[in-house]
Amino acid sequence: MSLGFSSQAIAGEAGNAEETEAAAAPVAGNGLVDANAIIVTGAKTTRSATAIQQTEIQKILPGVSPLKAIQTLPGVLYITADPWGNNEQNAQTFVHGFAGNQLGYTMDGLPLGDQSYGNYNGLSPQRAVISENVGRVVVATGAGDLATPSNSNLGGTVETFSSDPLAKFGIQGAQTVGSYDASRTYLRIDTGDFAGGNSAYISGVRQRARAWDFNGIQKGWQANAKFVHDSEAGKFTLYFDYNDMVQPNEDATVFFKPSAGGTATAAQLYTPYTKPFYYPDFDGYRSGYLNAFGNSPAAQGSNYRNYYSDAQRTDYLSYLRYDARLSSKVTWSNTAYYHHNDGVGVVAGPLGQSITTAQAYLDPNYGSLPSNCRFTANNNGTKPAACTALTSAQAATAGAALVAATGGSGLITRTTEYRIDRVGLISSISAELGRHKIDLGGWFEHNSTTQWRRWYAVPVGSPAMSTPYIRPGDVMEPLFTQYQGEARIKQLQLHLQDTWQVTDQLLVQAGFKTSAQWANGRFPVQPKVGSLGGTTALPQGKINSFNWFLPAVGATYNVNGHEQFYFNVQKNLRQYQAYLAGGGGPWFTGSQAAFDAFAREGKPETSWTYEAGVRSNRQLGSGVALQAQLNYYHVDFSNRLLAIPTNPGGIAGSGITGGTSTLVNVGSVKTDGFDAALTLRFGNTFSVYNALSYNLSKYKNDYTSTALGIGAATDTCIGGYLVTGGIVPTCGKQLPGTPKWMNKTVATLNVGPIEIQGIGDYVGKRFATFTNDVSVSSYFLTSLRIAARVPEGSLPLRKVELALNVTNLTDKKGVSTLSIGSATNSYSAYPIAPRQWFLTLSAAY
Repeated sequence: MSLGFSSQAIAGEAGNAEETEAAAAPVAGNGLVDANAIIVTGAKTTRSATAIQQTEIQKILPGVSPLKAIQTLPGVLYITADPWGNNEQNAQTFVHGFAGNQLGYTMDGLPLGDQSYGNYNGLSPQRAVISENVGRVVVATGAGDLATPSNSNLGGTVETFSSDPLAKFGIQGAQTVGSYDASRTYLRIDTGDFAGGNSAYISGVRQRARAWDFNGIQKGWQANAKFVHDSEAGKFTLYFDYNDMVQPNEDATVFFKPSAGGTATAAQLYTPYTKPFYYPDFDGYRSGYLNAFGNSPAAQGSNYRNYYSDAQRTDYLSYLRYDARLSSKVTWSNTAYYHHNDGVGVVAGPLGQSITTAQAYLDPNYGSLPSNCRFTANNNGTKPAACTALTSAQAATAGAALVAATGGSGLITRTTEYRIDRVGLISSISAELGRHKIDLGGWFEHNSTTQWRRWYAVPVGSPAMSTPYIRPGDVMEPLFTQYQGEARIKQLQLHLQDTWQVTDQLLVQAGFKTSAQWANGRFPVQPKVGSLGGTTALPQGKINSFNWFLPAVGATYNVNGHEQFYFNVQKNLRQYQAYLAGGGGPWFTGSQAAFDAFAREGKPETSWTYEAGVRSNRQLGSGVALQAQLNYYHVDFSNRLLAIPTNPGGIAGSGITGGTSTLVNVGSVKTDGFDAALTLRFGNTFSVYNALSYNLSKYKNDYTSTALGIGAATDTCIGGYLVTGGIVPTCGKQLPGTPKWMNKTVATLNVGPIEIQGIGDYVGKRFATFTNDVSVSSYFLTSLRIAARVPEGSLPLRKVELALNVTNLTDKKGVSTLSIGSATNSYSAYPIAPRQWFLTLSAAY
């Protein structure tokens, strides 16, 4: 694994996905092109960007998610509770202090949305392309290229590229087996060139892996097909992806911080390292865990255990692109794409934890009951102490009736059911005019998306009707639909950029983009009063937001062919999230008044990013090569929006209760940081790569919530840790969840046919509350790969390799994904996956 810079831009960084991987690769110490290196882009770009190639991606772990693969790059934090990085429910990304849904994501130039869980406008890279078919991943850590089709890239961008068909006929395959009954089977067939300039491949993968702390199988099927016709007139590409996956989810552990002078309760002190599901022990869960009314043990508080939880997604993604070579100096590229998704997120758990919702719909006496006589969470069948209108016997009878109404098991299932239909067009023209290269283009997308929140019975005599591998709506009718949200969203983005080669050494880039969104959200089904955090009705309406001038300017100066200086200044905007089943958008603020106030007075998040650095690429003699980069960045982040849950337990807890949120403008954030990365190569025998990152991101304002829910940043910093007078003292505090320090190391040793690679990943201390009074410890994870390759020519096959991968080599325990539950009182955390091993046999003909 090496790091260097090339004389050409990485494909996609300048909006040109046509350049070959070899053209982007640096020169290795022996003078040959190193196609397996981490690449730092050079002369044609003014931004800090790195790329990781196909071979290096698969070395991390065969089948690894493209997002998990970029964890080795400087300034990037990506963590999940599974070694492949596929589980989206507990995935977390930070790049230079920006959270995952504040970045931009593409696959072959197609927008993938903001990667929020329960995504409403895209899909994850691992669902868009099979891991083994990824050609490379490019990460712009500061600011993405102006042509990147994204409405969320306040920070950098993550661009994934699928590999093109091979020029010769070939068959590739791989079989992985490993810990917890893991099995992954991959097959690809390439046609090679046929009929003059045509080539194609078809590929498929099947994966199954048992979760490490409960009996749930992560499984799925995926297929890719790609056809390319390349001629002097242009290049035509047709791509298709099908993905169908099931992911049983982890449950986070909730940690409570007692208020000032207070003492934590026994339930708050109950904080298990993991909370494994009971599935498939249906009888044990009913009789050994729940009581007769479906209540979980009171001593466990918010850390109760669910029967199971899962995410199921089916995606169809296709695009066709034609890159017309109008002349030797002019290229016109046009892409049309379509994406359909249907999915469901499922939680089957204690009826008592959802009793406030269930009673609102299923108790015929609910409307006549005084509010103080309605059941509270985990108290089904128990008369509230303040209630005088009911006797204890009447309360118990009502509780038993609710158990019967939900199937008699004491369980209830909540789903969030999704549909996405996106169509879009991307067009760009690139013209070389003397020393100028002009890029002009645009992106338009229409997205129709719907989310349903539904509840289903769990029949006591038919446990097979409630499993992580079926969709409840396929086998039964819902008890009720709590709400349904529909959004119609149109995106328009235009860009214009001039790349001017002022001298042979100096290159200047300048341009701007526009960002416009027309979003209309409505709720054909509204929740009953009292069933969703006290809201009377979820808000509906339109929010149109525009910014017609988001500028960027930068330059590179090649000093001597070895060192290169660069800088870039860019403004970006993140459009409002139009997710209508939760999340941080205006449509889930809990009241029409809050929405109207935000539509009238709110402002989208914006950022100014400044970055500057130096790259070096030197041959030191005797086969020793050095590649290095030092990058400094500063970000001014304005109108930072924070979704504060009105029911924190539903967000930070086990996920079945849910609730609305208050959207607060918490003012501005100031970020300063640097990345330093280098690679030393000693011929083809040994290389060591190290990346050190520092990030200091601090809130510049305290804030206070208002009755309308849009919030207000204060002009003063009161300091301290206590919330007083409605003011949350965030000013001067580090952004929670993102570490100040990270360090990544990759060492590779080649001895004949044997390759040994070790990876070290240090993540520093992270704050767990907005007021920085609670933190989680740093950790250092290691992984190991040992591979043996049959020498070429000794077999009729082109490649035969056996590789052993061991993740979390030292079996480290700690916090992986960290979720901030509320301003000061709680947070939740997922555990680090234990040591696991995987053995892969791969071959190519």
